[in-house]
Amino acid sequence: MDARTAPQVVIVGGGGTGGALAHDLALRGIRVVLVERHGLTSGTTGRHHGLFHSGARYAVNDPVSAVECIRENRILRRIAPGSFELNDGLFVALDDEDMAYRERFLPACEAAGIPVRWLTGPEARRCEPGLPDGIPGAAQVPDGTMDALRLPLRFFATALANGADIRPWTEVTGVTGSAGCVTGVRVVDRPTGRTSEIGADIVVIAAGPWAGIVGRLAGVDVSVRPSPGVLVAMRGRACNMVLNRLHASGDGDIVVPQRGLSIIGTSSWLADDPDDLGVPEDHVARMLAEGTRLLPALRDREIRAAWSAARPLIGDRGASSGRALSRTFKCFDHAVDDGVEGVVTIAGGKATTLRGMAETAADVVVRKLGLEAPCRTAETVLLPHTAFHRPAEAA
Repeated sequence: MDARTAPQVVIVGGGGTGGALAHDLALRGIRVVLVERHGLTSGTTGRHHGLFHSGARYAVNDPVSAVECIRENRILRRIAPGSFELNDGLFVALDDEDMAYRERFLPACEAAGIPVRWLTGPEARRCEPGLPDGIPGAAQVPDGTMDALRLPLRFFATALANGADIRPWTEVTGVTGSAGCVTGVRVVDRPTGRTSEIGADIVVIAAGPWAGIVGRLAGVDVSVRPSPGVLVAMRGRACNMVLNRLHASGDGDIVVPQRGLSIIGTSSWLADDPDDLGVPEDHVARMLAEGTRLLPALRDREIRAAWSAARPLIGDRGASSGRALSRTFKCFDHAVDDGVEGVVTIAGGKATTLRGMAETAADVVVRKLGLEAPCRTAETVLLPHTAFHRPAEAA
């Protein structure tokens, strides 16, 4: 395909999913322009706790998400070597109720293809001495940690090397086209205030919890619910493995070691505006209470920071809680869903599943464009994150 005449796709959203989609489409020979209203990864991507999911957290109650996570976990280890701390995770039983949950948890992990090994209480405490005395046991799974910025930068760097046009600080203010057909976007360069239009054969919304806001500009409805959660970072690394409570996902039941910090997460509620979340004090208190119950070694640690981040969950307005919504992802072709041609949305998912989300969206895009261009991202090793800052060298 001639680069000068290849179809052009505009991606709205400069988080991990947008970066992975830019990489995927550029590999398929499509011209890509990605716009982000702030800096790259400044939204949900740059605010999560950095868990590299095995999928075990969702194995019992959200098996589709569990399978997605373990599949992408394995792929990312191959294509982004060195981007993860492969420290494994423990799902820790604190009481008899947690031990009863084990009878559902272990088979669910095995059914999803997630390696799992049961440890006795003494074995678990030898792995993590900061756990409570007398725990009955823990399940070991292939969780890990990631840097919230560096992994996406590898996708952006590789996309740049393959010709993608990445434009941070560029906000979409509207769309162009006629009734029922979008042909581009109107943008403003935020540092200069200069406005312009960018033509597109297809516009892809990859804006996470902001997808609904962007969708309204195009006259489409995106069933994404922003579900914020509070995270609390404690000074010092109180554990080396990812620690989860062995029960159905709840508030403050995970501790993620991230560099020299221990991050407790997370609470969950539903919001209308992902730009107006707040950090409720009672949520911070709940993180501390539950986090220190799981890992008493945190009790004497100082709080480094507390913040909130909005998950982009797929669900309708009738949902009463973010816990009730799946962590899977979905691609919307708005020609089918809303009768508006030229717009596609990819939403939901986890940081771990960004490549798989991009593959799903790119498959829809190339099909709509009438092209034969298979996905190659599962086998293509990404450039290092440093290549993003040295694009000439990467090229």
